[in-house]
Amino acid sequence: MSNVNRPLSPHLQVYRPQLTSVLSVLHRGTGIILSVGALLITAWVWSICVGGKMFELSHAFFSSWVGKFLMIAWTACTFYHLFNGIRHLVWDTGYGYELKEAYLSGKVVVGSAFILTVLVWVL
Repeated sequence: MSNVNRPLSPHLQVYRPQLTSVLSVLHRGTGIILSVGALLITAWVWSICVGGKMFELSHAFFSSWVGKFLMIAWTACTFYHLFNGIRHLVWDTGYGYELKEAYLSGKVVVGSAFILTVLVWVL
């Protein structure tokens, strides 16, 4: 039997992105970014232990606009991933599944991550 005439399931291009799906993808992405950021932080700590030229290089990198941008982005990802993880823990208890509640909690997660990131880097 041939599958030539069978319809394909809809692809991602068919669906309109919704807040819940975007935040889900963002949660996975921030997890990956946090892993890479942890490697950078480890390299920075290692350069402190080694000292000398290695510390100077890492200090120059993290003092540059690229290094500062990466650290601010890593901080934002940390807060977002933390708050969205708490949101998922609440969902695991059976609360927050209503569409209105899910959208509200998503907006709270994004807003809280933004506010705390700004507070960390401004204060």
